[in-house]
Amino acid sequence: MNNPNLRAVVTGTGGYLPERVLTNDDLSKMVDTSDAWIYPRTGIRSRRIAGADENVSDMAAAASRQAMERAGVRPEEIDLLVLATITPDTPLPAASCLVQDKLGLVNATCFDIVAACSGFIYALDVARQYVLSGAARKVLVAGSEKMSAITDWTDRTTCILFGDGAGAVVVERSEGGTQNGILSTATGTDGSLAPLLYVPAGGSARPTTAETLAAREGFVRMDGHTIFKYAVRNMAGVTAKAVADAGLKPSDVDWFVPHQANLRIIQAVAKTMDVPMERVVTNIETTGNTTAASIPLALHAAVADGRIRDGDNVVFGSFGAGLTWGAAVVRWGK
Repeated sequence: MNNPNLRAVVTGTGGYLPERVLTNDDLSKMVDTSDAWIYPRTGIRSRRIAGADENVSDMAAAASRQAMERAGVRPEEIDLLVLATITPDTPLPAASCLVQDKLGLVNATCFDIVAACSGFIYALDVARQYVLSGAARKVLVAGSEKMSAITDWTDRTTCILFGDGAGAVVVERSEGGTQNGILSTATGTDGSLAPLLYVPAGGSARPTTAETLAAREGFVRMDGHTIFKYAVRNMAGVTAKAVADAGLKPSDVDWFVPHQANLRIIQAVAKTMDVPMERVVTNIETTGNTTAASIPLALHAAVADGRIRDGDNVVFGSFGAGLTWGAAVVRWGK
């Protein structure tokens, strides 16, 4: 880490969204809600829903394959795969192991990270540390979620929020003196706030039973009003720290790519950071909250359409269940 020329550089992005689109009008036929109620409160018009045979590992593999292609990296070159997800295909094994097999990552060590909506930032931080320490040269980082599997479609307060999808990036070691790469990362956790967003049953403390199924305890529960306050404060705070740690000012931020949880949260954080909405990347209107996949999906869209260009200072910010929060600053380009 003392080598000033050593950088962890993002060299490729990828994304995957299922074909099925679930609109607010569709939801209005399932629960007592409407587009007129949902959109002003969330910024969401529609979300994607994975098929019954479309799993987290499938979506992660599709996004990761695209990221590797864009980076020009072969499967056997990947040293490490870090997959962020709270909805793995099965409790055992880790979903990353299934992705490794599907992609032929024969030389990669693989593990999952469970940090909910902050999972991608946590995974990116791990990738950076592996690369800068010399433990890995090429790392695949993915966020993939099938939130539809743990969403209570009878609960109008939560079912309007979530969608499915996957995003991925390749992080590589560079010793060529580039000024690009991951400039800083910052993360935080407060476990005392865990009851604000959780799934009551399905783990070892409360295994799935007929009783938990009848009580619908295998689905997400959330105190949205209270979370809003913590989300704005913690996401803005950790993002400001990452920007300062990178030696930048808010005016130096070319693009802010936040976790896509709620448009009002995004707007409040951007205002606190003094970043105009014209420099904020959002796709929540058509994807909803895809949890650990939301930042890499939004990032991939902005890279693919040419908004994010070489030399741009790109900032990621997130918060999620745990509660967890995190941010990263990347100067774009190889």
